[in-house]
Amino acid sequence: MYKDRRIAVVVPAYNEARLVGQVLRTLPDFVDHVIAVDDCSTDDTFTTINSTNESRVLALRTPQNQGVGGATMLGYEKALELSSEIMVKIDGDGQMQPEYIHLLLDALIEDSYDYAKGNRFLASGSLRQMPRHRLFGNIILTFANKLASGYWHVFDPQNGYTAITADSLRRLDLSAVHKRYFFENDMLIALNFNNARVRDVPIPARYGDEESKLNPFKAGITFPFLFLPRFCRRIYQKYVLRDFSPIALFLFVGLLLLTWGIGFGAYHWIKSVVTGVTTTTGTVMLSVLPLILGFQLILEAIVLDIREAPR
Repeated sequence: MYKDRRIAVVVPAYNEARLVGQVLRTLPDFVDHVIAVDDCSTDDTFTTINSTNESRVLALRTPQNQGVGGATMLGYEKALELSSEIMVKIDGDGQMQPEYIHLLLDALIEDSYDYAKGNRFLASGSLRQMPRHRLFGNIILTFANKLASGYWHVFDPQNGYTAITADSLRRLDLSAVHKRYFFENDMLIALNFNNARVRDVPIPARYGDEESKLNPFKAGITFPFLFLPRFCRRIYQKYVLRDFSPIALFLFVGLLLLTWGIGFGAYHWIKSVVTGVTTTTGTVMLSVLPLILGFQLILEAIVLDIREAPR
């Protein structure tokens, strides 16, 4: 128990036989249940989990490889069955230091947040240790996540060191949450549908000789196509279906005007290059004015969306 709350730690692991045992053995004593989920590893991960000799460790195995999200959700379901009140997720690769778990728990218990996550960018010295390609990719994906999730005050959304209350978890449709490496991003988007309060907690990462299983190139290609439909769904559900808001009006009209301005201007620019005929001032204005007005409306929609973010 931690401050009269029953705590479960979910540890998804895939091919982490070398590191997962150390993670399980170093979890704080106040943790009631440790649910280690082997995602159909091809090494001895499952054997390592079973050999920890920790009475509070429960070993599970996914029926087929599902990704970090699928393994975590299986652990969440088991934690709810065990009447856990707070679920912490910590990966089995040793990057996340267990001694910081209490910081996530305090954000939920003392400050009444629904979901807390680590933020390496707020932790002193953590950025110097982060590989440059991870740092650059994280910044790009963070901005995309802000647009899609509506949590404009949250940074480092790829951080998998998280804690969630049982009540908040029960309100989520876990079957609709992405099961692979988009899981952490998709959790934030799902939480926003329920106006859950999310807190960033400064927690440094520990970078050793572990290998990241997230392919930056693949993420750069696939993640934008995952963000876009979720952004559209959030805007439609929150600002059209549930309660029509000026945010939706500004965004839709702004996108139409911006698209018209760019398309109309590009057409006449190409036409002038091909024919050699100079475009008239009136034609230029028919392109520039909608473009400027559309951009301003989209910017205003973003400002209003920031104000609506649950805090």
